Amino acid sequence: MWPRPFRNSWCYNERMRIRLHHQLLAFLLLLLCASLTTATDSREDYRCQPTVEDEMGPFYRPEAPVRSAIGQGYILSGQVLAATDCRPIGMARIEVWQAGPSGRYDAGHRATLFSERRGDYRLETDLPPPYVSRPPHIHIRVSAKGFQTLVTQHYVQKEITQGVFDLILIPQH
Repeated sequence: MWPRPFRNSWCYNERMRIRLHHQLLAFLLLLLCASLTTATDSREDYRCQPTVEDEMGPFYRPEAPVRSAIGQGYILSGQVLAATDCRPIGMARIEVWQAGPSGRYDAGHRATLFSERRGDYRLETDLPPPYVSRPPHIHIRVSAKGFQTLVTQHYVQKEITQGVFDLILIPQH
């Protein structure tokens, strides 16, 4: 213990402040490590690998009409599944938007559809063209009660007229 006069000095207060900052930094580092470990561990608990997120892009518009066809020539289908146990998620809201044959995003190439009871979905659309310097793609936003909203993209392979793309959602915590 420091003598009483020294405890009130500037030097003692400065040492205490530095010690407190070091303890706080150590505590924050410990919290960060714990959260990273928890996040990594929870990913390993998934029986189905979650769908990789992708950028929303600037052309998303909410409230697209409910429909399962926005063109013809390309069929996109798959299932909406829970990452934890691979069970189907029925009535998931799936919003899609893409560039039309003209290469522009328009209202005619937007839709909202819902997964069936067994998680199945099917979209008929035009084959999306490349957009600027990007490969052909379809934007997808999926939301379901009890799950994190997923924003992703399906990249269309050249000269293929159908694709299967499962949408695997992470539960909310």
